[in-house]
Formats: sequence, C-alpha cells, structure tokens
Amino acid sequence: MKGTIRFELRQEKKQKSGKVPIGLIYSIKGQRKRYSTGEVIFTFNWDAETQRGKYVSKKEVKIIEPNLPAASQLTEIEINEINNNLDAITVTIDNHEKDFIRKAVPFSSQMIIDLLNESKTPTLKQEDASNFIYSFIDQYIEDHSATRVKGSLGVYRALKVHLKAYEEHFNKRVTFSEIDYKFFQAFQNFLIQKRDLADTTVAKQLSTLKTFLGYARMHDVAINERYRDFKIKRQNLEVIALTRGEFESLLALDLSQNKRLRQVRDVFCFSCVTGLRYSDLKQLKREHIKDTEIMITVTKTKEKLSIPLSKYSQDILNIYLDNHSPLPVIAATNMNKYVKELCKLAGIKEPTEIVRYKGVERIATVYPKYELISIHTGRKTFATLSLENGMSAEEVMECTGHSDYKSFKRYVKVTEERKKLVIAKAWGAIN
Repeated sequence: MKGTIRFELRQEKKQKSGKVPIGLIYSIKGQRKRYSTGEVIFTFNWDAETQRGKYVSKKEVKIIEPNLPAASQLTEIEINEINNNLDAITVTIDNHEKDFIRKAVPFSSQMIIDLLNESKTPTLKQEDASNFIYSFIDQYIEDHSATRVKGSLGVYRALKVHLKAYEEHFNKRVTFSEIDYKFFQAFQNFLIQKRDLADTTVAKQLSTLKTFLGYARMHDVAINERYRDFKIKRQNLEVIALTRGEFESLLALDLSQNKRLRQVRDVFCFSCVTGLRYSDLKQLKREHIKDTEIMITVTKTKEKLSIPLSKYSQDILNIYLDNHSPLPVIAATNMNKYVKELCKLAGIKEPTEIVRYKGVERIATVYPKYELISIHTGRKTFATLSLENGMSAEEVMECTGHSDYKSFKRYVKVTEERKKLVIAKAWGAIN
C-alpha cells in the first residue's frame, strides 16, 4: 500500500519578503505527517490544483503586486527549479515505498518522513543559496541594511535585475562557481549591447559583482578564482565644480525678494565652503557647531570629522541663528532642481562637454554648466577651490574625509589644468 503526497503553502509561516514556505503532507493508513521542502514561493506563483509553481510574467506581477520590486520576482528558471525539487522529493518517497514493499516491511508515515530527513543532504540547500547568486545578493542586502545609508544598496538591487535579465536572455543559470573571466567578459558585453548601459554604469555593476565574490569567499562559498584576472575599465569622469568667480557671483546675487532661492543659495554655498555632503548638511544640528569648528560624524562613512569654520561659513550660519536648525535644508530632489535654477540666474552658463562611452561608441554632449550642477557640486567646489587657494591635498582630505588619495587625485588634476590656463592668460600661451 502506498501513501498520498500533497504539497501546500504554509501561509502561517509567511516570510517578510512575501514568500511562503512550501510544505509536504504525507499520509498513509490515516497517519499524516508534515515535511518541510525547503522551498519558498509567492502565493501568486502557486497553482493549488497542480501543486506546483507557475511562472507569472513581470507585466502580470505589476498588476497583482504593484509594490513588489522587479528584482524580487521569480524567473521562469527559478520556478522550474522549485518544481524540479518537488518532483525529486516525490520520486524519493516513491523509491522508499517501493523498497519497503519489495522487502515486505510494514511502514508508517513517520518512517517515510524519517528517511526523507536522513537522505536530505544538510548542505544541499545551503550550497544552492550560496552558489545561486540571487539568494546571496538578498543575504548581502539584509546583512548590510542596518549599516548602509538608505538608498545606497540600490546598486546591489540593480545588479540582481541585470543578472536575471542575463539569465533569461541566455537561458542559463548564474552561480558563483561559474563566474570566471569568460563570464565577466560576456556579462560586460551584455550590459553594453542588450541593456544599453554606459561604460560608467557597466563598471559600477562589474565592481559590485566583484564585491559579492569577495563577500562569498569570506563566507566559505566555493568560487572560481579566475574572475580576478578580469580588469574593469573605468572612465575618468569630469569634475564639475564652480570657479572662484562663479562662487562669488552666487554670493553677490540679490535674492532679497526670493526666499526659496535665497535659502537654497545659502545651503549650497555652505557646502562649497565646508565640503559637507547633502546627508551631513541635512543632519547638521546646533550641537555639532563648536565655537570655530564643526564636529560631526559623517553619515556615509561613520567617521568623525572636524571642519574649521571660515568667515563665509560663519556668516551663513549667523543668518539662521534664530532658527531651530542651523541651515534650512530641504529635500534633495528639490534642492538639486533649485540649485540649477539658481546657477542659471547667476549666469553660470559656460558650455561644458560631457563625454561618455558605450563600448567603442563615444558620446559627447554639450550642456550649459548650470544643468550639470547639483548639491554635490558644493563638495567638489570646496575641494578644487581649497587646492587653488593653497591648501595641500592632505589638508583638504582631512576636511572632506577622503581617506583614499586615489579617489581624491582627480581634483588635483583639475586644479593643475586651471593653473595652466591662468598662467597662459597672464604670461602668454606657448606657440
């Protein structure tokens, strides 16, 4: 006599992700026992009639669960893997039953479940979760959600989306063990040719993937070390910063009749003379201001920073002495929008060429400078003008919190170019 097998969703054990565990009920001679398959699935991906997973297109999911991120949705490959595992459990039970019948040994539902537990390789699902990069990305995001600034993990979610697209395009599962030099080359080409990404974005995605491989190695996941041979090509991006004249023109702008732009100008110029990021401008409190300096723990790096106040920064703070907050910082989206409007009003319109690459394709676009300016330009302006005014690179880095000269040296290059222009203007260009 054989038993009956039924797979069902364990709704009472629904996970935070929205997925529900798939449970097994094995019955024989009126005895029912439960078994955990180790698989999880979204309710809308489950077909109760067939007791198997079903693929739901992204378009349909958007209607069913409009708030579910694309990166979390199950691909057709993942659904097939879930079903294959359920089929494998069914076959295993059938083999155990046949073995008992062949040996004429009476068996109970508990005996079958015990054999399932014994035959189940404890490391199998762990290896799947570790090698299968999507699960590991989810683990990485969860592990770092408490220590990373909100929104900074977006690049990791984007990587998950691109990897899923790669998988669907080539109908091939991506695992850590298969990611080698050849994979990096293929993934890079895919991002450029099929995802239409610029080289800067491609480089960011590839470096993020390398971060995962290093993280996986620290968690004893078997990886292919050949990936290390792949060198990521990074484009040197333009540094958009205000000149001294442009900065002074902003300060001199009469905004007495425009409170909105006046406050944006004050916050932006404060960034220009302190080097503070938007996140630190936003968290700035009265207790951070100590006589002649700002002492603050940086939001992004969690490092303590000491920035001496100058006449410029002190004058701006004095404007808002009667306010609860030292500065009238508004939402970043509005700040970036109004900074462009402000700089256009100040006549900061110098044509500025921006060059980007998509593989071998060179894309050059010329913008009026004000269109390229955001609140983060204030930090870049502080670095470049401080260097031009005689501060050493080490001194500026102490104020900005840069710990890596490699990422800071592009500011030095910019000021060297400006010095050449100034000397040429004052003493004549070389013929």
